[in-house]
Amino acid sequence: MQELKRRISENGIEYVLVGDYYLPEMKLPEEKRSIGHYGRLHREYLRQVKPMVFDDLILTGQLWSYLADLNEQATERRNVMMQQLMEKENVTEELKQKNRYEWVRRMNGIRSRVDEIIMKEMIYC
Repeated sequence: MQELKRRISENGIEYVLVGDYYLPEMKLPEEKRSIGHYGRLHREYLRQVKPMVFDDLILTGQLWSYLADLNEQATERRNVMMQQLMEKENVTEELKQKNRYEWVRRMNGIRSRVDEIIMKEMIYC
């Protein structure tokens, strides 16, 4: 009987002999960043709608970094868009002091529009 190699490499993935089977040698990257709200939403989207992309990211060990980057970009974009819309619609600290409920109503409207844009352009695409 032919002696099996202890390690092999195919399709860019390293395999280790365990008993009679070759199992992929998977190492998780040292990622300290959180994937946050947008990262979790995109992870579920990938898992349900694009399972091959999801599996590829997992097997290459890039999923967590990819989701953390996406979350940072989406959060930064949300902050910029919120600031721009607040200036455009004249939602200021002065309004907040004069009429708190009107300020909250406008801010909620701005936040929901910004979230809808981010979801459509960055998360569910």
